[in-house]
Amino acid sequence: MLKRPMLSAALLASASLLAMTGATWADDGVQAAKDYIKKVTAPVTTWDGPTTGPKASGHKLIVYVSTDQRNGGARGVGMGIEQAAKVLGWEVRAIDGQGSVNARAEGISQAIALKADGLVLDAIDAAEQASAIESAVKAGIKVVGWHSGAKPGPMPKYGVFTNITTDPMEVAKAAASYAVADSNGKAGAIIFTDSAYAIAIAKSNEMATVIKSCKTCAVLSVQDTPLADAANRMPQLTTSLLQRYGAKWTYALSVNDLTFDFMAPSLQSAGIGGGAPPHAISAGDGSEPAFQRIRSGEYQVATVAEPLSLHGWQIVDELNRAFAGDKPSGYVAPPHLFIKANINKDGGPNNVFDPQNGYRDAYKKIWGK
Repeated sequence: MLKRPMLSAALLASASLLAMTGATWADDGVQAAKDYIKKVTAPVTTWDGPTTGPKASGHKLIVYVSTDQRNGGARGVGMGIEQAAKVLGWEVRAIDGQGSVNARAEGISQAIALKADGLVLDAIDAAEQASAIESAVKAGIKVVGWHSGAKPGPMPKYGVFTNITTDPMEVAKAAASYAVADSNGKAGAIIFTDSAYAIAIAKSNEMATVIKSCKTCAVLSVQDTPLADAANRMPQLTTSLLQRYGAKWTYALSVNDLTFDFMAPSLQSAGIGGGAPPHAISAGDGSEPAFQRIRSGEYQVATVAEPLSLHGWQIVDELNRAFAGDKPSGYVAPPHLFIKANINKDGGPNNVFDPQNGYRDAYKKIWGK
């Protein structure tokens, strides 16, 4: 006869409490997810970023190379850069990387040829373009990244002054926690990622960890498919996954809203309505089509939206710090989850996450404008 292991007093007390309340360990995890979702869906009304820094530098030429202007996140950040740079009287030029490694490298080369003062890697992985970035740094160009690595902060290995992003671990936690909370601990998830980007892998790994931590949930599959080729790949991939997993597939988690732009037609062809499983949840970026889908309840239930305009203003501020010889601000915006209940707050009516926390005035004050 096997002996049961002795339980500590703390574990015995916890077990007794759960027994008295009729709860289980899984229930406790679901409630924790629901509590976290309340936090990340709350309105953003207070500025928690920097309040001091160098005054505005003189005229500068800033070139931002976008990974792909079809990507709503990259496009939105570029618009924020242009707004903020206008306040400082800086010149901005945009180059579209067109979803191609070679085109992105050529874009950086163009920035060097233009003798830019600052270069922005707009959703371009720094490791992918290490050689081109090295050339830019040698030319005296200050480089700031957006989604250029797996975490926020300086990237000295690549010569990147700082990388701007919300914490991808928190973004992933918010997306996956919503699947756990919304399903009451019964999510059957397929996760979509793109191994071309370190930040995408970091997000998908964390989403898998969160889902697996829910004992009554399941990660059915992790699909590595290029975002740049989503239009061609997602329709057939969606059909194949429906055939393979059927009703077990209740939640689709992706590192980007772009995945879901091309999933709906296959779901419709399979006779699946817009409000039926699999429910789509994105861990970034908060595109206009995603907001529209969530608002209408058609083929997407949530997105962890990046404050794209705020990030554009932060990029300009970080470049100004680099020009002045200062350190990066270290600011990391907290994650914010949009669902149907809060879709018309925090800029949602305009199909974008634009925090109403006075960030523009805060940056203008720092710059003396």
